[in-house]
Amino acid sequence: MRLTTRTNIAMRALMYCAVNGERTVRKSDIASACNTSENHMAQVINSLAHHGLVKTTRGRNGGLTLKRPPEEITVGEVFRHLEAGVPFAECFDPETNTCPISCFCRLKGTLHQAIDAFYRTLDGVTLAELVAGNRELEKALMLTEAD
Repeated sequence: MRLTTRTNIAMRALMYCAVNGERTVRKSDIASACNTSENHMAQVINSLAHHGLVKTTRGRNGGLTLKRPPEEITVGEVFRHLEAGVPFAECFDPETNTCPISCFCRLKGTLHQAIDAFYRTLDGVTLAELVAGNRELEKALMLTEAD
């Protein structure tokens, strides 16, 4: 299993927003701190806004903030929103599946159980838990007063 780049960047962006509290943060600042392009960050922010995780403001003083408190955003929710369109295995997508044994293969059921356990674990972790008391993360992602 491999985390997509989009979900990885989304988690970084959400942690950036959480560390900075209710301050409106700029896409360029997040992209710089998270070592990604502004274009890629814009796509991720659009997806996060679409799923109701961040609110965006246009204009000179625009940017984004979390739409809900970090205690209400679970890692599992974020992963489900961003990874939903990526089937774990070929046999998970009935429209493109060409596996000749998928009708009677027991591996598929085992993989479903493992994925369910994976998401149950992520559902138990909030964005707040990822950032609370994490001084090194705060140092890396906190905006300074001059920003």
